[in-house]
Amino acid sequence: MKQFLMLFISAFLFLSSTAQAELPAYKLTVKNGYFEPEVIEVPAKTRFKIVITNLGPGPEEFESKKLRKETVLAEGVTRSIVFAPLKPGRYRFFGEFHPETAEGYIVVKPK
Repeated sequence: MKQFLMLFISAFLFLSSTAQAELPAYKLTVKNGYFEPEVIEVPAKTRFKIVITNLGPGPEEFESKKLRKETVLAEGVTRSIVFAPLKPGRYRFFGEFHPETAEGYIVVKPK
């Protein structure tokens, strides 16, 4: 039984890491209070991740109220956020530390 449990846990961890690695990834950087690119286009009904890098100076937050996602990144930090499949539309995100300039959109295109 113990061997079966260890095999099950190993398989689960392998499949979880493989599934994460296979997600479509979109790069987003924040520098000097601006996101680049300002628009990220993704296909509808597809899980994906955005890989955010803060090039500084200082901290910045990625936040989307509509998508209920947020994360704070110190200068020099890279972090991924995974998104569930979304319906077609335009979803705003912004930087809490530079709300007047750090703004962008995730545009979900129909398949």
